[in-house]
Amino acid sequence: MHIVIIDDEDAVAETLADAVRGQGHTVAVGRSGTEALALLAQKTPDAVFVDLVMPGLSGVDLVREIRRDNPDLPIVVVTGWAGPQDLDEVRRLGVTDIVEKPWALKYVDEALKSLATNE
Repeated sequence: MHIVIIDDEDAVAETLADAVRGQGHTVAVGRSGTEALALLAQKTPDAVFVDLVMPGLSGVDLVREIRRDNPDLPIVVVTGWAGPQDLDEVRRLGVTDIVEKPWALKYVDEALKSLATNE
């Protein structure tokens, strides 16, 4: 699968990217919502991992943008600071999964397996 990872924290983005690559997938990494939209315009991925709390275009707004153009694209939210309203909103927008950052690496394998079974 081709996975796009969007997170403004370099260490988190690269750690997730390494974990996803380790499962045999290709990865593109963006550091902002704007970069995410540019990556999505280049090539539609099989799934997107999105941080919710980012400067500029927030992860919630990014999920809205993705849903407008790609209503069925699997989206996994990876967050450590999102409030209940943001989590409720992305659930309403139909994200595939929500993974808390302190445990993201532990559950990234499970999220990838879940995505693979939904293809």
